[in-house]
Amino acid sequence: MVKRAEELVTEQKPSPFNGPGTISCKELLKVPEEMYDKGRFFGHTTVMPGSGIGYHIHEKESETYYILKGTGRFNDNGTVQIVKPGDVTFTGAGEGHGLDAVGEEPLEVIALILFQ
Repeated sequence: MVKRAEELVTEQKPSPFNGPGTISCKELLKVPEEMYDKGRFFGHTTVMPGSGIGYHIHEKESETYYILKGTGRFNDNGTVQIVKPGDVTFTGAGEGHGLDAVGEEPLEVIALILFQ
């Protein structure tokens, strides 16, 4: 199977978990069928400048971000670090995280949420 870029739908929405601003999400695999019921999201997420995904805790699932473009401020269970293209973050079940775009350009990440 090949999914052509022009066939993928991008959805703009308010930032989740009470984060500021807006994000856009492009679902790369349909859930649950294309993830064999092993996860709930695999997509390309763009966090607009000044926007962020609010801090939240993952219960019975993990989330991984692969940073593609931009600069982010990643809250890893209360420890804040700057993330840049090529960096990977992992938040395990029972752990929390948040991500803010910092700088002038949007922050683009590939996000993967897998069930425990």
